[in-house]
Amino acid sequence: MRTSKTTAWVLTIGGLLGLIAALTLTIERIKLLMDSSYVPSCSLNPVLSCGSVMTTDQAALFGFPNPIIGIVAFTVVVVTGILTLAKIELPHWYWLGLSLGTLLGEVFIHWLIDQSLYEIGALCPYCMVVWLVTMPIFLVSLSQLVDRDHSSTVPRLFLEWRWTILALWYAVVIALIGIRFSDYWATFF
Repeated sequence: MRTSKTTAWVLTIGGLLGLIAALTLTIERIKLLMDSSYVPSCSLNPVLSCGSVMTTDQAALFGFPNPIIGIVAFTVVVVTGILTLAKIELPHWYWLGLSLGTLLGEVFIHWLIDQSLYEIGALCPYCMVVWLVTMPIFLVSLSQLVDRDHSSTVPRLFLEWRWTILALWYAVVIALIGIRFSDYWATFF
């Protein structure tokens, strides 16, 4: 199964950005655990505030900080990207596993988006980097499962429209953020 350069670069760059965000969040969380008066570098204002997000129950859903999941998951994505850049063909089962893993990541991220917007009432900039990179990683890993030469209509349409799907997803999330914090944004005008 051939892998496009676009897929390889999306996995490598997206994985690196996600890994950096997850590592930074983990370091910030450790600093906050060591010193309760520490203000994380991503606590910029009442809306963009990692500190108020990372101390919630949602930030450690499984009993440990969520970014630890990101460190493991994004490491796998980076390695996959590097392997594909090196033109090493990965088996179908691997892409199936990566697609399943990124789908689970998408479900988790969408839950976290909901929690950030409507329960916590604050946004973590590093978390938003993870939101930003997870969707294209999911789309390109899923696109590896589509047989480009013999695909039926639905998979072929998915391949043709995946970047539009990504743009629409980003637009929806941006609109939700804009609407949810419209009172705060209005203070700037």
